[in-house]
Formats: sequence, C-alpha cells, structure tokens
Amino acid sequence: MLIQSPHDPAFVQDPYPFYDRARDEGPVHYWQDYGMHAAFDHATVHALLRDKQLGRAVPGRGAAAPHLADFDAVERYSLLELEPPEHTRLRRLVLHAFTSRRIAGLEGDIRDICAELIAGLPEGPFDLIPTYCQLVPVRVIARLLGVPEEMGPDLLRWSAAMVAMYQAGRDRAIEDAANAAAGEFSAFLRGYIEERRGDPRDDLITELIAAEDGGETLSREEMIGTCVLLLNAGHEATVHSLGNAVKALVEHGAQEALAHPERCIEEVLRYDPPLHMFTRHVYEPIDVGGHSLGPGDEIALMLGAAGRDPAAFDRPDRFDPARVKNPHVAFGGGLHFCVGAPLARLEMQIALPMLFDAMPDLRIAETPEYADSYHFHKLDRLIVSAT
Repeated sequence: MLIQSPHDPAFVQDPYPFYDRARDEGPVHYWQDYGMHAAFDHATVHALLRDKQLGRAVPGRGAAAPHLADFDAVERYSLLELEPPEHTRLRRLVLHAFTSRRIAGLEGDIRDICAELIAGLPEGPFDLIPTYCQLVPVRVIARLLGVPEEMGPDLLRWSAAMVAMYQAGRDRAIEDAANAAAGEFSAFLRGYIEERRGDPRDDLITELIAAEDGGETLSREEMIGTCVLLLNAGHEATVHSLGNAVKALVEHGAQEALAHPERCIEEVLRYDPPLHMFTRHVYEPIDVGGHSLGPGDEIALMLGAAGRDPAAFDRPDRFDPARVKNPHVAFGGGLHFCVGAPLARLEMQIALPMLFDAMPDLRIAETPEYADSYHFHKLDRLIVSAT
C-alpha cells in the first residue's frame, strides 16, 4: 500500500522519486490516497492501455447530479469516455473530418501565430506560460474549429474550468465552475454549428457536419462533445508540453537539439509529460502485478512513471534529445490513443524551434514552479529572459 498525497509540495515539484520507489517495490500497488490500484512500470501500463477488459466508460453509469447536468451532457458524448461500439463509430466519423491533410494544412497558420506572438514578447524577465505556451495552442484550436480568435480568453476560461474536474481534490466550487463552463461552451457551439450548416467554411466544424460513413453522421451533441474534447485535451496538453519542454531544453543546454525536432519532442514527452495519470475501469476479472481486480474497480495507469522505467529506457532520468529507442506512452495507447497527437506534435515541432531561433540566449530567470494540479504535471510559472 502506498501513501502519498498528490498535493504534497515536494511531490508536486518532483514526483519522479516517488515513482522510482514505487516501481522498485513492484509494478502495481494500492494507492491509499486515491483508493485504487496504480500501475507504475512501462510494461504493465503499455499492456493495460490496450487491454479490452478495461475501459474508460463508467459501468452502470446513471444520471449525473443536477448541479453537473451540463458537464455530464458534454462528457457523455466525448470520445475519451466511450467504449466500442459507440467509440468505434464516433472516432471513425471524427477522423473523416480531423484528417492528416487538415492537420498538415495548419502548418502555415501555426508559423504565423508563433511569429506574431514572439514579436510581441518582452526582453526583460517575463512569464512564458501565459504569453506564449497558452496562446499558441488556443489560437490554433480557434483556427481549426473556425471560431473567432478573439474568443481565446473564453476558450481558455472554459477549458481551465472543465479540466479542473480531472484534478485531485475537486470540490463543489470546482464542479459548479466546470458545469457553468460546459453550459456556456455548449450554448455557443449549438448556435455556431447551426450557422455553419447554412454557411459552410473551410474549418473543422463544417467538416464535422459533413462527416458521413455508411450513411451515419454525427449528432449535434456528438459534435459538441468532440469540439470540447479537442479544446480541453488538445489545448491543455500542448500548453503543458510546451512549458515543460522549454524548461527541460534550457536546463540541459539542449536547445541545439531542436535542429532535429521530431526526436527531441518525443524525448520531452517521455521525460516530463503533461499528463501523469490515466484511469481505467475494470470490466472483467483480471490479475495485474500480483493483484486481483474485478468489475467496479478502477486502476490508475501512471504514464509519468512509465516514461522513467529503466526496464524500457536506457538511463531514464537523463534528458537525451538524441534518444532513438523511445516507446513513451505520453499520448496513451490502444483505442484511446490521443486523437490530437499529430496536431500536438506539429505545434511543438514548430513553436519550440521558432522560439529558440528568435531568442537563442533564452534563460530561466527564476526557479520554475509546477502547479498543484495532479493528474497534470504543468508549470504554474516559467519566468524567462531573452538576454
């Protein structure tokens, strides 16, 4: 049995020693603070991500509490919370719209956004998170969906409120804020989807409306759930990945590694991923790491710990942007492999080299601080200076 508060300041700033101790004692443990078992080694996490005896859909899910009705209405149609056959149908339709061609077509937009933001960055010490790391992905998501970029502050506010539901220690105030954000975003999307039906554009919402496979189309609720998921999962993870990447690159003097951005980005995602825990529900009796789990149980897959497993990675605590063997699980795996992974990778492969090309002497001006926001591992502040 493990006891480790996710709010402990030392854990918040550096959870990796805890992961190492847990992994050394065995692959799976009961984590008392969470009231569930957790898998810490790469092999078990990798296997469970693909095991169809587990899933994201809550068994016997009933009606939500009245104060969470709007949030629940969005979550019920999210790819992240569904299993086959509903998940299979919805993901197939979404991928008819969210194609590799559409993602690749955003490259010019991403470069324009990054160039504009970099040109506006101050020379003196400033916080890179709100001035660059947040704004790149939220503006990209706005262009992808086809919504006005001036809505960026609303998108950020809605996303932050809804994502807080997945963090440790949520309370009624967090739930109320998340429900209000879900209601506001859903109301906006309902109106915007109807506008696009009568006035098609070259954007993802128009493509989602037109998506069709074997006579099947997306319902309005499914389109809303997909758009919200792209904002919350795609935007939030990319924000944290960019911040964690800048910190790692500067601290290790590895900026020159961005000459080969693909391999460098994969190492950042392994070394300090944005999401450290991904939970799954057990549907059938299963033995995992010497523990017997059954229907109704939940298990945490420790993505952050899996990326530092010495059984899977040579010198895992070393940041090595030239690493070749890198089977990290930062984007999950199996049916729920992140649908936005190609876009997140593209954004990072553009945003990071452009930042360091413009600011080759970028340095960290104050000790970076991670936020108390587990299961996410994100920087609350990253004060940097270009000189």
